[in-house]
Amino acid sequence: MKGFISDLNKAFESRIRLGMMSILVVNESVDFATLKTQLQVTDGNMASHLSALEKLNYLEVRKQFIGRKPNTSYAATEAGRQAFAAHLDALERLISRRDPSTHTSE
Repeated sequence: MKGFISDLNKAFESRIRLGMMSILVVNESVDFATLKTQLQVTDGNMASHLSALEKLNYLEVRKQFIGRKPNTSYAATEAGRQAFAAHLDALERLISRRDPSTHTSE
């Protein structure tokens, strides 16, 4: 079982980062306000988690103006998609594995 735990990606231990990546891998891009609303977190909390994922090259930042207003959106990178998929695979292996010490024969 220890091998399955070590396969989990520490970058996704936070429920906020897990939520961010869950949203980003199913959307082409998502703006800051939408992510914040869906995850129900503060601006500062969002910014710190987004920064951590950006440093790992798991997401990219896109800044633009819509009319006269600045708009920042985020998209999962290919590296981020692969890392997240590997993390989900490790979680599935972990929860589907039976502990032989708890198995009883009838």
